[in-house]
Amino acid sequence: MQNSKLYSRLLQWDGYFFNFLRISIFIVMAWIGGLKAFQYEADGIVPFVANSPFMSFFYKNAGNKILNEDQKQVSEYTLYKNPEGKVVKKNIDWHTKNGTYAFSYGLGTMIVIIGVMVLLGIWFPKMGAAGGVLTFLMSLVTLSFLVTTPEAYVPNLGGDYATPQYGFPYLSGAGRLVVKDIIMMAGGLVLFSESLKKVLKPSA
Repeated sequence: MQNSKLYSRLLQWDGYFFNFLRISIFIVMAWIGGLKAFQYEADGIVPFVANSPFMSFFYKNAGNKILNEDQKQVSEYTLYKNPEGKVVKKNIDWHTKNGTYAFSYGLGTMIVIIGVMVLLGIWFPKMGAAGGVLTFLMSLVTLSFLVTTPEAYVPNLGGDYATPQYGFPYLSGAGRLVVKDIIMMAGGLVLFSESLKKVLKPSA
């Protein structure tokens, strides 16, 4: 009897659980989207964007292939990476001409807007449904980076002490970050469904 009362009470809280999911997605979107206004974050997404068939056209030079010091053909952006916490002027200049920062500002704005739409779903179900769909689509594009971005996996650096664990399925730090978006994708679908129910049946 006590268990049934507990279950009934938990079922009454499902609205709060959905809203907590909305707030959680908003925090992630607003935080990550806001960071896109900063140089280090804009630099960090270059490998994903440059290798994506859906987004690479936003950059001017990142898709170019050139020879490195070892006379190996590499993507041009690999020669202009700024390690997190370090600023190299020639790299900044290259990224500015490449459109790295302009694109990052636009992407960050879009991500924040989607996060706000998801949050507003607490009060406006139609807005929440749209935010849920956009969250799903954004996550779908992000997960495609696991297919298109070489940096998503541990590289084979060669040498006497190279790890035998490289390539698929050995996710790098970047890859582990990307794969988590499958949770965002599921959350977007759940919130879309819940918001749509409110739109179709307001009394519910």
